[in-house]
Amino acid sequence: MAGALLKIDNVSAGYHGQDVLRGLSLTVEEGNLVAIVGPNGHGKTTLLRAISGLLRLTGGSIQLGERRIDRLRPDQIVAAGVVHVPQGDMLFPEMTVLENLQMGAYLPSASAGMAQRLEEVYTLLPKLKERHHQVASTLSGGERRMVGIGRGLMADARLLLLDEPSLGLAPIIIDQIYEVISALRASGRTILLVEESAARVADKADRIHLLDHGEFVWSGAGPELMARPEILATYLGG
Repeated sequence: MAGALLKIDNVSAGYHGQDVLRGLSLTVEEGNLVAIVGPNGHGKTTLLRAISGLLRLTGGSIQLGERRIDRLRPDQIVAAGVVHVPQGDMLFPEMTVLENLQMGAYLPSASAGMAQRLEEVYTLLPKLKERHHQVASTLSGGERRMVGIGRGLMADARLLLLDEPSLGLAPIIIDQIYEVISALRASGRTILLVEESAARVADKADRIHLLDHGEFVWSGAGPELMARPEILATYLGG
């Protein structure tokens, strides 16, 4: 039986002396997809930034497997197996799709198996193989988002952090992105996903945590959340 891959214990973090996260605790089991939902501006992205080392904690600890990682540099956290796919595209616009993907395997630990992982990415995202020599700036929004996810996979992640992968995309493209995420989940990858819409993840996540003003106000299974209209109305506007 798989155990906990990520353990967040009583974590606080923020900006300019003001905590955005206030004593959060969270466990992500290996092979699970866990979703963080909640209103914009209430700490979801801040939590991912804290996990990936882009933001230092003011309290608590973060552990990956048996190793504490919150005191490591961001590059050391990547090397430990945590890959953060941020909001938006964040690509190198004048590089090709292939070159962007190869940038995901820049660490020595990832470069050794780069060719094999590239084929795995192309199998999962066949559109990227069709576009592998195309410059990133000429891709559609959905294609750019897929390149971002593919680049994250090239790093051979143990834990994949996805920050609002549907942001700014048309509904039909969002469906395609979530088909990819479902395939990743089915392949056994461990994913921590941030999303504003609970409906998009209700039938995909093993567990959902509702974050409001830097604190978890509800946790449970997706169907349970969708059956609580008072919670949806209070925190998610629907």
